[in-house]
Amino acid sequence: MTRHIASAALFLITSSSFSFTYAATVIASPPELDNKAYVVMDYDSGQILAQKNQNEHLAPASMTKMMTSYIIEQKLLKGELTENEKVRMNESAWCRGSSTESCMYVPLNGTATVLEMLRGIIVQSGNDASKALAEHIAGNEGTFAHMMNQEAERLGMKNTHFENATGMPAQGHYSSALDLANLARHIIRDSSKYYPIYSEKEFTFNGIKQGNRNALLYTDPSVDGLKTGHTSEAGYCLTASSKRGPMRLITVIFGANSIQGRADQSRQLLNWGFSNFETVNIRPAKQALATTPVWFGTEDKAEVGVMDPFSVTLAKGQGGKITTKLDINPKLEAPLKQGQVVGKISAILDGKVISESPLVVLKPIEEAGFFARLIDHIKLFFSNLF
Repeated sequence: MTRHIASAALFLITSSSFSFTYAATVIASPPELDNKAYVVMDYDSGQILAQKNQNEHLAPASMTKMMTSYIIEQKLLKGELTENEKVRMNESAWCRGSSTESCMYVPLNGTATVLEMLRGIIVQSGNDASKALAEHIAGNEGTFAHMMNQEAERLGMKNTHFENATGMPAQGHYSSALDLANLARHIIRDSSKYYPIYSEKEFTFNGIKQGNRNALLYTDPSVDGLKTGHTSEAGYCLTASSKRGPMRLITVIFGANSIQGRADQSRQLLNWGFSNFETVNIRPAKQALATTPVWFGTEDKAEVGVMDPFSVTLAKGQGGKITTKLDINPKLEAPLKQGQVVGKISAILDGKVISESPLVVLKPIEEAGFFARLIDHIKLFFSNLF
């Protein structure tokens, strides 16, 4: 049990950006699972509730396609692709019906729209659709893989490297449970317009209807994504997300022994997480939490808040005990940029800081003119005398 981050006596929480410990009420230990690695993450706070080998480099199989679909979704949202844009199925991407890979079955030299191929990637796990869109966007799959790695670096995926858009076995192609949980979090948040596709149970193209391989979609109405994967090297893998009431959890499983095993293990982790934890949304994003004096600016006060929602996940029943503290840098001087960090907000439980988030300037403040700055210099000089 030493590899797990939850125990009956102490609850340790870590994420990609912070870590802390605090005593809590008794929490049941997470289930013992026969797999290579797993993670349970709270979506709102990003906290890891339990893990095994969360940073180990492992073959992600078709969970790779989460990055492929994420890039496509972001290009659609930015207007760099359009939903009805036609994508050609070249011979280099065409699927010949091999039993060793999953396919959307777009005919050779045929076309499908970007949105159809996005569904083919997410619902049908089509290797052909993944490669065709990679070529459409980047010219070839290798260049697209470079784009995937650039995006992984931007998202802080430190234990990930992609060699292709599909997840087919390749030397140097790997990811980790923690990295894929963070990627899932970005898909849910950044690609919310297209996230409902991940819950679609079937998709028909070219007269061929295929079901989503995520078995939890058929048995648990709270599950609404994300992606399965399987190769002989990777074993059976699944990244899943479930929302029950106000709380959403993300689980990642690497290397289960069967299709049923990856579903059962994901279900066990979700049930454990929802049974033992609650998420408290402490402060909303981009809402003024305080004003603070500013020197040498066109305005004499700045509004500060958090750029992203500030949430914390903790043992059930502890949420009502949370208090907060604001620490703002004294004597701020213009110019101040929107989003500039000027302090921090702390969540406190039983006298201990359990989480922190940066306080930022919500609106930019320009530097004042010469005479206004001169007056502030005089005021500041005399204030330092007392």
